[in-house]
Amino acid sequence: MPLATTFDELPSRETLLSLTGLEFMQSVLAGELSGPPISGIMNYHLHSVDHGSVVFHGTPDFAHTNPMGGIHGGWYGTLLDSAMACAVMTTVPRGSVYTTLEYKINITRAIPPGTPIIATGQIDHAGRSTGVATGRITDADGKLYATGSTTCLIMQIA
Repeated sequence: MPLATTFDELPSRETLLSLTGLEFMQSVLAGELSGPPISGIMNYHLHSVDHGSVVFHGTPDFAHTNPMGGIHGGWYGTLLDSAMACAVMTTVPRGSVYTTLEYKINITRAIPPGTPIIATGQIDHAGRSTGVATGRITDADGKLYATGSTTCLIMQIA
């Protein structure tokens, strides 16, 4: 697969369905396929991929604050949704896709703007039609900022 030079388009449906979820996530990590455009806006990126788990790194900044100066809860939610759902994606068979059915987050403490964080997603269950995963946001020292859980729908397309 040729290395992508621009990321102004998402991968085609044919490309998506020709790969297992793990192959797809590995291709995004390698820069062969575009990652989600929202990751640029939210200032996070895919750091590592394994079967059943993913790690994102990110840093919330001033643009991600609420009117009180704290990091907006949507930043935590977006990052955890990405980490948990991508963990599910690593288990999806060729010819299938997934979508988030629901997710829940618990913010345990405020992330100071400019603090680099690590978001992990770990699969708990991967079945034919659903996947369940959990996630955590920590800093490099392991300080916990948020946890989450998700249920994703897995759909056979091809």
